[in-house]
Amino acid sequence: MKELTSEVIVDLRGRLDTELHPILSRSFEMGFLGGMPIEEQVDHALGFVGLVEAELGRAPQSVIDLGTGGGVPGLVLACCWPDAHVVLMDGSEKRITFLSEAIEQVAGAEHAQVELGRAEELGHRSDLRELFEVVTSRSFGSPAVTAECGSSFAMLGGIMVISEPPDSAEAQRWPADGLVMVGLEPAGQFRAADRFGYQVIRKNVPLDDRYPRRVGVPAKRPLF
Repeated sequence: MKELTSEVIVDLRGRLDTELHPILSRSFEMGFLGGMPIEEQVDHALGFVGLVEAELGRAPQSVIDLGTGGGVPGLVLACCWPDAHVVLMDGSEKRITFLSEAIEQVAGAEHAQVELGRAEELGHRSDLRELFEVVTSRSFGSPAVTAECGSSFAMLGGIMVISEPPDSAEAQRWPADGLVMVGLEPAGQFRAADRFGYQVIRKNVPLDDRYPRRVGVPAKRPLF
């Protein structure tokens, strides 16, 4: 398992706009974020930043955050990568309305884009399908659902980065014979600041046109 040190996370905090914390505090109060303290949620989001840059050797050119919710990690990613095409995707109109206002207030994030809709449907749109170098997921769904939906956005050679329990078993949760059905393969696990876990998945083969399946089907009939 690869490690990102606490020092890396501390250094990455310097990229964040001071306006981000009050915006995330409002998101927390509106019930759009989990119960973890905001500072911890931000550090967890910065783990995505450090991991992606370690994998690519640079900042990404395009990123989509699945089920971005109240903006974590999406808003953090947009702040840290102001030159990237960053899309925050969510199925809740209330959360998307909040995020639309937020990206106009946070330095760096004003160039981000929000998309309202279900991944099963957005993943078939020609302006989104298989066009992203990086796909992130904090709490989108089960491994099978995340893989099927996420692969529809990941470009060939791109990566998916998924938040995971720090000591999860890669082979059990992300089986190679299951991932290959949607053009993916496991590419290793990361731990950040000895607190947060992440799974990296790589896109090797274009996704078959039948995937993702209709809304709700990936969860009802998972591929693995």
